[in-house]
Amino acid sequence: MTEKDFLKLQNGSDIRGIALEGVADEHVNLTNDAAFEIGKAFVAWLSKKTGKPADKLSIGVGRDARLTGPSIGKAVMCGIKFAGAQVTDCGLATTPAMYMTIEFAETKFDGSIMITASHLPFNRNGIKFFDKDGGLEHNDITFILQEAAGTWKENNYSEDSNSFANLKLIDLYSAHLRSIICRELNEDENSKPLKGLHIVVDAGNGDAGFFVSQILEPLGADTTGSAFLEPDGNFPNHIPNPENKEAMKAVQSATVNSKADLGLIFDTDVDRMSAVFANGTEVNRDSIIALIAAILAPNYPGSTIITDSVTSDRLTFFLEQKLGLKHLRYMRGYKNVINKCKELNSKGIISPLAMETSGHGALKENYYLDDGAYLAVKLIVALALAKKENKPIESFIAELPPAGFEGEYRFKIKEENFKEYGKNVLETFKSRAIAKGLDLPENFEGIRISFHDQGTNGWLLLRMSLHDPVMPMNIEGNTAEDKEKIFAVAQELLSGFDKLVL
Repeated sequence: MTEKDFLKLQNGSDIRGIALEGVADEHVNLTNDAAFEIGKAFVAWLSKKTGKPADKLSIGVGRDARLTGPSIGKAVMCGIKFAGAQVTDCGLATTPAMYMTIEFAETKFDGSIMITASHLPFNRNGIKFFDKDGGLEHNDITFILQEAAGTWKENNYSEDSNSFANLKLIDLYSAHLRSIICRELNEDENSKPLKGLHIVVDAGNGDAGFFVSQILEPLGADTTGSAFLEPDGNFPNHIPNPENKEAMKAVQSATVNSKADLGLIFDTDVDRMSAVFANGTEVNRDSIIALIAAILAPNYPGSTIITDSVTSDRLTFFLEQKLGLKHLRYMRGYKNVINKCKELNSKGIISPLAMETSGHGALKENYYLDDGAYLAVKLIVALALAKKENKPIESFIAELPPAGFEGEYRFKIKEENFKEYGKNVLETFKSRAIAKGLDLPENFEGIRISFHDQGTNGWLLLRMSLHDPVMPMNIEGNTAEDKEKIFAVAQELLSGFDKLVL
């Protein structure tokens, strides 16, 4: 593999590739040989950053339920061991649990690795990295891949009988989450603090099944109706992704049919989650951010909530007018919102939550870690406390205005130099909007326009895709007619750009 081949595996701040044949025209590029070199390269990166020699470094490696997880995980661990570092096999784990191996007193690893491709199809896999500062940044991944390419030799890795220290990380992590629930409810495990609550979980055959068997049930919750808890890398029932419509319908049905108080759905590696109320109402995108913010608001009055760029005006209204918080709508990408949250807190501006509409949510109180299981714990504690006061958990967001009529339009840029073309589109779009007297609120990604007069209410956001020759445009109108009127304005502002194709 050339350096160019390795760099194709970079996906922002982690690595993703095709690890298994079986899909037409998709051929393996994340091989065991490549994983071996990447394991070695992570040791080099970690040694350089910490100043520790390789033989003084300890690294944990976990994986999700994917079919290629065991083989890629073993190759990475062999690479780490070959480089001279100590390595521990954490088995089936979650992405946030792997970060916690750096924090847990029982482990205190220097770094950790999670073998996962999140919600992507069964034939994909990937690698995420952590050190004491959290997930690695884009430039760190580039360094690791270049380092791996520099030591690449054909068939350098051969599967052997290397043995590794083993850790049942999920047991340790589950105990940690149970202790948080007990502490916040001021009860101990023996008192079964979740007794009387009925909570349904849909794990999508990913890694989240432990949340039922090792957290909810030991604390007394009824989990009847929970589904797809067994890890299965074929993902035979639905994609483990809270944003997937089929997945959301499955957990909605399970929640309603079981007459549960709450439904929870996680992605494969459990760094994202969404919820369902007892009546089947889905709680995702704006509403999941609103719910978590409302739970946190009493402890962080006047604080700032960071979100990605596609959150709605109704969320801003709820956060600022109903909760007394501030809303900073930032850029897409969970690392972007997390880093902005860290930046504000470092300046003394309290920001307890950074959350994307995708369900990635990181709390300041939890190491700025996007952890779906931790978010679920916050919801469960809120549910238990609300039930003691005979209130439904829905009451937290009762004043969130109803969702409008949404649309996403993806304009393809039929121009070789698509980035320059897209830049020109945005500049022209903005100048035309200003000339028409439209309202352009503060924005950090693309061009956002708010509509709140002349009988039209809603907003639009036009932006460039991070990597592809595409310009997505999100529109939300209070009514279907509003949405169509806003789209008509957008078409007028984009007139003349014949290389944009919808």
